[in-house]
Amino acid sequence: MQSIKTYLIGLVGIVLGLSSCVTSRKVNYLQEPDKKIPHYADTIDFSEYKIRTNDRLYIYVYSLNEEVMKMYNSSTYGSGANGRAQMEHSMGQNGRGTYELYSYLVDTAGCIDFPTLGKIPVRGLTTRETKVKMEQELASLLKELPGYSTISVEVNVVQRSYSLIGVKSGRFPIEREKLTIFEALAQMGNLQEFSDRSRVKIIREINGETMIREFDLRSKDIINSEFYYIEPNDIIYVREMSGKAFGINSAATGLAVVSTTLSFGVFVYTIVATGINHVNKYKK
Repeated sequence: MQSIKTYLIGLVGIVLGLSSCVTSRKVNYLQEPDKKIPHYADTIDFSEYKIRTNDRLYIYVYSLNEEVMKMYNSSTYGSGANGRAQMEHSMGQNGRGTYELYSYLVDTAGCIDFPTLGKIPVRGLTTRETKVKMEQELASLLKELPGYSTISVEVNVVQRSYSLIGVKSGRFPIEREKLTIFEALAQMGNLQEFSDRSRVKIIREINGETMIREFDLRSKDIINSEFYYIEPNDIIYVREMSGKAFGINSAATGLAVVSTTLSFGVFVYTIVATGINHVNKYKK
């Protein structure tokens, strides 16, 4: 009898232990650093994205000379942000071919092939630096033309996105220049309850090399780190918490499990006790 009581007490203890598996401490963001939540020193500020191999650049040339405009720009879409928005909308309906037709691919040598200018090295430059470079080269090429006017160039990286893998997967567009990790989470609908926020990995290409970094997303100091801003083609990996299969995520659920366990234990105890009494009765 004593062993049965000990077993029941132990079983209830295990259930109660599991009921505290997921706490607010494990899922809340912007917590103060301590012994378990790391501190991140001011390691990096936001810096403009630098063009990489396989990026696609939308380039629009402005000029008062209509012939120059027709030479370099597609008549299918308008100019500026409106033209880019129309092109990206068309991409969504007509597939990858639209981007390939109205944007310029950065090849393995880090160059784009632009009409009349030929190969232009752009890898490692920001879009602003590329804009200035193209304006200078076009001005040098076209300044002898009759009726030449000042050239202005718009350069944007298109088809920018990041990926999430692990407990929740998907590929998501980057629609603004400074996208933070928290804005990315909001865009994907936040992480799941059992996502391990303490060991998030980010896979990022820097200067042609792939690096993997791990960080604690719960730390308030994440806003000072190199992980705060998402870059195009980043891959964010979030795994499940260990012990998820046994987790009980609310007090109500824990009480229900304890109640069910006790009821079952009492049932077993009654059967065993009754059997022992019968055996003892027959022995007499």
